[in-house]
Amino acid sequence: MRIKIDFFSDSNTDPSAKMREAMAKAKVGNEAACEDPTVNELVATACKILGKPAGIFLISGTMSNVIAYKVHIQRPGDYLLLDETSHPLIVQSGLIAAQAHATPLPIKGTRGIFTGEQIVEFITRPSLRNIPRVGLVSIEQTTNFGGGAVWPLEYIQEISSLCKENDVFTHLDGARLFNACAHTKISPKEYASYFDSVFIDFSKGLGAPMGAILLGSEEFIEKAWYYKFQIGGGMHQAGIISAACLYALHNNVNSLEEDHKKMQHLIEGLDFIDQVIIDIDLYKTNIAYFSLRTNCISTQELINVLMTNYGIRMANIRGKIRAITHRDISYEDINATVSAIRKILSN
Repeated sequence: MRIKIDFFSDSNTDPSAKMREAMAKAKVGNEAACEDPTVNELVATACKILGKPAGIFLISGTMSNVIAYKVHIQRPGDYLLLDETSHPLIVQSGLIAAQAHATPLPIKGTRGIFTGEQIVEFITRPSLRNIPRVGLVSIEQTTNFGGGAVWPLEYIQEISSLCKENDVFTHLDGARLFNACAHTKISPKEYASYFDSVFIDFSKGLGAPMGAILLGSEEFIEKAWYYKFQIGGGMHQAGIISAACLYALHNNVNSLEEDHKKMQHLIEGLDFIDQVIIDIDLYKTNIAYFSLRTNCISTQELINVLMTNYGIRMANIRGKIRAITHRDISYEDINATVSAIRKILSN
């Protein structure tokens, strides 16, 4: 059966008619030579929103992480510190070792979030001839495998100060940064100010088909260009793509709060099903996880039946069911999903 309702990811959205129109009318040029006017406008707009002096347009968030890590990790083998459930560590094809030539230093946080106290011993450890030092701390805001958890600003401030005092770079994986901003009402500029580099992704809740911008100092971005070319990221006539991102930035950011409301509607519906286990107070953005109380059907079996019989797709993440709401899912879709799950579990 074809997919009718897709909770698998907020990257599974279709460009709207108006976004496609913007793409069709985009002014273009040679992006690799910084001659594409639409790309240049997008980068300038993002720099203003994030409060960074320079930026570079890239195909994806994964490419953004790769390039940021390659720039920041100045000595092969040094540690890249991040949460043990972070997206770059788990599902980005081993890029930390393969591309950045860094040693991952996973920290056991809570829902993808750790504290300054947890990492201070690693950050302040003396540099020795035969022991790697921490070269970079990477934070994911919001956390994917943590169920859309939002890093508290005071945690970020503490970690940023600790790293600055010890000459350790910081990077913000902002794949869903605007979701955090929608929830906390803290500006993207405020969050970004505590990091040496940051990227924002346009292909998640913002609804563009692809695209990300990596931002930082002018020196950082100049180095980033080298690695962009090295890994095949140079583009031509990229205004067609960046026009979608620019449209998303101007028109779709405000819809993220609605995605959060949709998630609350889904959670409330699931909570009324006796066989479903979900913490209704835990999830505040657009990602949630739930499990089953019954032994009559497994997690994967429920996912399979939802897909086969109803065209509803969800993800099995370490034995729990993950659902992500986005602009292409309606309240009617959510009601239909809750009804389907209730029906399956009652049989």
